[in-house]
Amino acid sequence: MTLRALIFDVDGTLAETEEAHRAAFNSTFKAWGLDWNWTVDDYRRLLKTTGGKERIGAHQQTLPEGAHRLADDEIAKLHVEKTAAYGAILAAGQLKLRDGVADLITAARARGRKLAVATTTNTPNVEALCQCCWGKPALEVFDYVAAGDMVAQKKPAPDVFLLALKQLGLPASDCLAFEDSRNGVLSAIGADLPVLVTPSAYTDRDDFSGADWVVPTLEAKHLPTILR
Repeated sequence: MTLRALIFDVDGTLAETEEAHRAAFNSTFKAWGLDWNWTVDDYRRLLKTTGGKERIGAHQQTLPEGAHRLADDEIAKLHVEKTAAYGAILAAGQLKLRDGVADLITAARARGRKLAVATTTNTPNVEALCQCCWGKPALEVFDYVAAGDMVAQKKPAPDVFLLALKQLGLPASDCLAFEDSRNGVLSAIGADLPVLVTPSAYTDRDDFSGADWVVPTLEAKHLPTILR
């Protein structure tokens, strides 16, 4: 295998973002006068549904008959406000990269490898993370960004990885996907990509069968030979 590009998931892979997302959801629910408050266990379950708007829909399916439900346009509006709340959390510097991520990306650049993002989250959230953790716009950290608001279907569909491959102009066999979840693994496999998993706090109970490697962190000591 000639490794020419690394393609990264964002939430849970680059950083443990899910607590910030959960806090942003809950604060937005409160601002809307909703009595919803997602616990850690709630959010662990809801993460099996990819996409923030889709998670709200999944939550509504669990509400008792007669409970207030948001219409699709209201969900979309609430999610815009939630995205702004998440951005504010990151703008305050309340997030750091997972162990090994910064060094891996620096090493990839030094070796002339391309870098891309393939994520279910939306473009503003990618920008917020890069500004928080690198102090740079996303396209100064990565060569390309393929985000959930740019494709028809979110993970576990392969669309976002296929978009990243199209942006890179490379075959899947020359690239390596980095993921933290079962849905991410299925998405990468659907795009014929080899995939390395580093489980996150919210996905450590997922089934990672089909992944080529499963490592605790992206620190050099845990990486396969092809990345050293």
